[in-house]
Amino acid sequence: MVDIIAKIIKSIKPFDNEEKLHKENSLRWVQSGKEIFRTAKPDVPKKHLVAYFVPIDLKTKKLLLINHLKSGLWLPPGGHVEKDENPIDTVKREMQEELYLHAKFISTKSFFITITITINIDAGHTDVSLWYLVYGDSTKKYEYNTQEMSGYAWFTTDEIQGKNTFKYDPHMKRFVKKLLQIY
Repeated sequence: MVDIIAKIIKSIKPFDNEEKLHKENSLRWVQSGKEIFRTAKPDVPKKHLVAYFVPIDLKTKKLLLINHLKSGLWLPPGGHVEKDENPIDTVKREMQEELYLHAKFISTKSFFITITITINIDAGHTDVSLWYLVYGDSTKKYEYNTQEMSGYAWFTTDEIQGKNTFKYDPHMKRFVKKLLQIY
């Protein structure tokens, strides 16, 4: 599985210098022989692999973000990649667990990669996150897992990039900039 994850990381085309550095660092880490999968909650090992999925309504150009309970941030849904799990399967599993939906991928290629030190309840460990794009529909009401999130909302790219009181994933604005280059 490590070879598959390395291949996924290699296929990501960096948007900016920060993503380029995250990609290079992540590839070295994956190929180092260190454990990359979380083996015990919340933070063993201190650095582990995560898969985000961003539901996008292509008609309205809105993105679904969740109000994540542990981080206190608005971020894409997703979760930890389990031992020897393909991140695509993580997205499928997490979409079912968090939104009770089947994943319909815009692309099965990872779109974005980030390295983030976590904050709030689970503060202090590092998530290496592969971001995937899935289809969403902002006109539908979604059920959601209340143990993971206090709610969700659809945001326009302008809202995410603008000045507002929402606290987003620290890489969200860069993600939107990359997304706008393609969509």
